[in-house]
Amino acid sequence: MKRQAGFTLVELVVVIIILGILAATALPRFMNVQTQAHQAAVDGAAGGFGAGVAMFRAQWVANGHSAAQANVANFGDDTVDSNADGWPVGTGGNVTIDNADACVEVWNGVMQNPPTVATATGSDYQATAAAQVCTYAYQGDAATARSIVYTASTGAISVTNP
Repeated sequence: MKRQAGFTLVELVVVIIILGILAATALPRFMNVQTQAHQAAVDGAAGGFGAGVAMFRAQWVANGHSAAQANVANFGDDTVDSNADGWPVGTGGNVTIDNADACVEVWNGVMQNPPTVATATGSDYQATAAAQVCTYAYQGDAATARSIVYTASTGAISVTNP
């Protein structure tokens, strides 16, 4: 007689049940990973932006300025402008944030290799401006409103990242 080797139907069903239980317990953990990735992307960009703004202000102080300054020397490519309090406001000879393009200039001027930002959709962040406040809305997660807000009059940066 020939003896056949293989799994019985009962063994296969037990393995399938065990795999189902493992999948049911692991799936919720993997579903939350995407949300955490979006949160980390915004937090990382906010941290880099905040550090860049602080380093710009430190260079403005180190240069001995006490008023608005066009093209602060020894920072980045020497094209970023400051307001009267030493906070970055753009690169076009600005002394205030007067439009969303200035917000884009600040973003790109204070960070090295930043995430993309534009005044329209199609980039990582969409910039808007109102009353010396730049808002950078994260575009990577349409389901949740995430943003970085920069107030040029005080240098304050806040993050909305639910």
